[in-house]
Amino acid sequence: MTTFLLASGNAHKAEEFRELFQGLMTISPAPATLAVEESGKTFAENAFLKAKAYAEAYKVPALADDSGLVVEALPDLLGVQSARFMPELTDYKDKCSKLLELLHSSEDRSAYFVCVLCFYVSAEEIYFFEGRVHGAIGEALRGEHGFGYDPVFVPTRAEQDGKSLAELPEWKNEFSHRAKASQAALLFFKESIDKSMKKS
Repeated sequence: MTTFLLASGNAHKAEEFRELFQGLMTISPAPATLAVEESGKTFAENAFLKAKAYAEAYKVPALADDSGLVVEALPDLLGVQSARFMPELTDYKDKCSKLLELLHSSEDRSAYFVCVLCFYVSAEEIYFFEGRVHGAIGEALRGEHGFGYDPVFVPTRAEQDGKSLAELPEWKNEFSHRAKASQAALLFFKESIDKSMKKS
C-alpha cells in the first residue's frame, strides 16, 4: 500500500508529494491526465472523484488532492470553485486583484486554505486526510514565490509580520494546508506499516 498513482500527469506535483512523504510512499505521475468532472460540493468529494477515476482507469491505488481558498466574507465564491473563480481571468494575479476589490469595504478578511487528500486503494479501502492553514486576505499582492492566491493570503503566525504565503516559501513547505494533510497521512501510514511488521 506504499505505491500510489497521482491523479495528475504533473511530474512536479508528484515530486512534491514524494518529498512530503519522506520516501515512505512512492508517488508516480499518471501517464496521461484524465478528464474528471469535479462536480462535488466539498473538497473531499472532488478528491474522491479524481482518485476513483484514476484507480479504475489504471487498475492501481491512486492518490488525489483537492484544495482551495475559503474566504469567510464571500462564502459563495472560491472554496471548491477556487480554480474556477472569475474564469474570464486567466492570470492568478488578476484573480487576486479581483478578490482584493471584492473585499475592499469588508471588515472581515479572515480566510483559510484547505487541502484534502484521498488515497483510493480499492472500493472497500479509501482514506481521507485534511489540512488547513488559517489567516486573512491582505491589502495587496506581495511576494514572488508560490502560486495561485498565495500573494494575498497572510497566514496566522507568531511573528505577525504581515508576510504573505508568497513571501514565505520555507514556512509554506512545512506548515501549508498540503503539508499538514500529508503529515497526517504520513503518520497514519507509518503506524499501519509498524503494526503490520509487528504482527508478522
